Amino acid sequence: MGSEMCIRDRCAPNAVFLGMSKAVAMMKDFYGLVDNVAVLKHEDTLSLGKNTLKFLFTPLVHWPETMMTYMVEEKILFSCDAFGSYGCLDGFLFDDEASDRDYFEREALRYFTNIVAAFSRNVLMAIDKVSPYPIEILAPSHGLVWRKEPERIISLYKKWAAMAAEPAEPGVTVLYGSMYRNTERALDFALQAVAEQGVPLEVFNVAVTDPSFILPSLWTKRGLLVACPTYERAMFPPMVHALNIAEIKGVRNKIAGYFGSYAWSGGAKAVFEEFAAKLNWDVVGALEFIGSAKEADIQQIQAISRQIAGRSK
Repeated sequence: MGSEMCIRDRCAPNAVFLGMSKAVAMMKDFYGLVDNVAVLKHEDTLSLGKNTLKFLFTPLVHWPETMMTYMVEEKILFSCDAFGSYGCLDGFLFDDEASDRDYFEREALRYFTNIVAAFSRNVLMAIDKVSPYPIEILAPSHGLVWRKEPERIISLYKKWAAMAAEPAEPGVTVLYGSMYRNTERALDFALQAVAEQGVPLEVFNVAVTDPSFILPSLWTKRGLLVACPTYERAMFPPMVHALNIAEIKGVRNKIAGYFGSYAWSGGAKAVFEEFAAKLNWDVVGALEFIGSAKEADIQQIQAISRQIAGRSK
């Protein structure tokens, strides 16, 4: 902090830091900045001569002090974390320069689910706040700058944020893990049953896939099938990690089911049911089987899978 302050004092001794009240408090807490700091209010303006800046308070998208800055004359919205995306910009900045915009929309969904999905209500409130302002360029802090279709990324964020409280899209997400392949072999029968229903399906091995790549599917699909073994009277640890992240991000209101193998004592089913209760999942069935799945187990696994898929259309 000392060196940063010295650079500020040497290069721009008269610079004034502007921020909403929460930002001003955080400047003090994180950096000890108390001098040359001014508090802004929602819709305050600042004239730069040719251009006017209007400041919009959009808290918890995704930090509590977040604000957006609207350049009035140019109709540019600098939206901070809102409407951002992951993805490397290789020699371009704008949506109309991207050769594969679908990729960046997928990365925008991954960014949304990992960064701001837990604050979906605040995202919708922020969209309401910016709606009166015509936007020709939308420039988030992360990812593409949208100048051809700025309304496109706003509409996507609005759709994704609505899924926090409304039904998601048709489809089933399958999360699985296996230690001795007993659960994995049973999964083949489950996937056949889901495929018979003709619904979109995505399958993730939680032992090798980072939750950041799982969350987009979890967020946008109605159905969820969890398949993993018991581990020391509890649940396979990589699955616990994936479901913990789902809980943090608020992956609620799913049509869900579980199955998995155990050796001498079950336990994973009870852990699954705890997550389901906390996240308001509608559980259609849950099964623990000892060792490898027998014919009766397979029939029950397929029945659970069909019901999830059928209700997720």
